[in-house]
Amino acid sequence: MFSLSSVFVGLLCVATASAQLITGAFTCEAAGEYTLCQNLWGAAAGVGGQNSTLISTSGNEVSWMTNWTWANGPNNVKSYANVESSTVKGAQLSNITSVPTAWNWTYATKSSDIRADVSYDIWLGTTPDGTPATTASSYEIMIWLSGLGGIQPVGSVNTSGIQIGGHNWTLWSGPNANWEVFSFVSADGDITSFTSDLNDFFEYLVANQGVSTSQFLQAIQTGTEPFVGSADLIIESFSVSLS
Repeated sequence: MFSLSSVFVGLLCVATASAQLITGAFTCEAAGEYTLCQNLWGAAAGVGGQNSTLISTSGNEVSWMTNWTWANGPNNVKSYANVESSTVKGAQLSNITSVPTAWNWTYATKSSDIRADVSYDIWLGTTPDGTPATTASSYEIMIWLSGLGGIQPVGSVNTSGIQIGGHNWTLWSGPNANWEVFSFVSADGDITSFTSDLNDFFEYLVANQGVSTSQFLQAIQTGTEPFVGSADLIIESFSVSLS
């Protein structure tokens, strides 16, 4: 019997023959309404390598994959291969009604020693535009759909038993450089098919964690942070929009 994942991997082999391969440490490529970036920002903390591949785009949907092998520095993130929306940004939280998103992904392969997350990385700031992880950043909001190998987000546990979008989350929080990090970590295990409204997470932070509605949505990125191990991560489809 053939599984859906094995069928997809078979189709992937055909698709990637003409797909856009990215090998540079900080190479980025346009991907429809998104930008696909390698961002091997922590590679110096270990030994290994990583490549990413744009498979296809259609409207506000993108499909891509990344494969890596990393060793040493088991507590250090090596990269954040990701796609960033080119259109869902610049709005003030007070003016946002809905941010619907859907993300379907799978590990085609993964080693037994893998330490990695699969996550949203969302940036808020005091101006409509600004580069993530700079002085323009006020808040980094992560949503971990997967966290393997015992890894932990920045900071410490803030609140447990949060229910948002039909899933259960543990909220971690703590400072990083000049911004505050809030990380919603799945308490339901891997969420490989995720459909939600990101505005529900924003509204929770406004109501419970003191985030101001005057903050602007500066970037929505989605990807993976590997620490060690090896894997082939396939993003079968990802989309996000804003209203």
